[in-house]
Amino acid sequence: MYSPDLIELLSKLVETPSPSGKEDKLISLISDHLNETGVKYKIKGREVQNLIIEGKTDFWVVTHLDTFPSNHAFRFDGVYAYGTGVCDAKASIAAIMAALEEIDHLNLGIALLSDEEEGGKGSQEFSSQYNGRAVVMEPTDMKIAISHYGCIEFVVRVKGKAAHGSYPEYGLNAIDRAFEMVERLRNLQLPGKIVLMEMKGGDNRHVIPDECYLRLDFTIPSSLKVEKVLEAAESILKEYGEYEAREVYNGFEEESFQTFEKALQLSGVKVEYGEMHSWTDAINLKRAGWKAVVWGPGSLHSCHTSLERVKVEDVAKAARVLVKLNELLGGES
Repeated sequence: MYSPDLIELLSKLVETPSPSGKEDKLISLISDHLNETGVKYKIKGREVQNLIIEGKTDFWVVTHLDTFPSNHAFRFDGVYAYGTGVCDAKASIAAIMAALEEIDHLNLGIALLSDEEEGGKGSQEFSSQYNGRAVVMEPTDMKIAISHYGCIEFVVRVKGKAAHGSYPEYGLNAIDRAFEMVERLRNLQLPGKIVLMEMKGGDNRHVIPDECYLRLDFTIPSSLKVEKVLEAAESILKEYGEYEAREVYNGFEEESFQTFEKALQLSGVKVEYGEMHSWTDAINLKRAGWKAVVWGPGSLHSCHTSLERVKVEDVAKAARVLVKLNELLGGES
């Protein structure tokens, strides 16, 4: 079960805005809470601010402070909590803070990082300052994501030819060409997903559009190198106009940590495995030589939307797992 204090804590976290680049108010709220409980911490960072609590081992629990920019108020229906960032990832922050209240001697380290939703600068800095093992807390339905997808984000400007709207045969419709291009990309039947995230073209002049802007996400299983997808996609994209690959990163597979699995078992939480299909700070940690898995309360599919929610009971379970994990790590310190 969970306590009313946990709901109040989650409410305070959600009601404190922390869009990327503006995490200072949330850092102040968490700092005040840590000062009251006597937990020692550091605020570190050159370009961004990270809140770091060092433990006695090289095992870290990591999550992020920032949220996707939106404005949905906190509410609780008796089972689920709702609101901006409630799941991604303020439920994880709440679980960490609740666990710290139960821990006397800290064996694991805690890193609350900025800028995860934008450029990942927080994890870039953190992973250059420390090294070790990490559970990166993100919504995974409490499954250990030992498989992390890679990604390519393409920005494409499809070219056409303008003509009066009543004479389409004299023009070349860039919007039609954009749909044709996406269909050809999907017909490649590459592993993973191709998602049309943004599309802009045409105006009110009654003119055949001569340009169409698209942003496409390719999410790629860890078993496939992004370079192969890049090569296949570019063979089509180059026929339609100008394009740029803005984000390119490989996924990875990681063995789960036995100590963490044991913490789940001893906390009464079923050990299950899953996949992470989206960018997380684990990518930067892995690049820097860390061992990392992703795990946490909530479901990713509703995040960044007005329906974002998390089951409060799962937040309480996550806190219990972290307390038990810290206890088990005492044998390593």
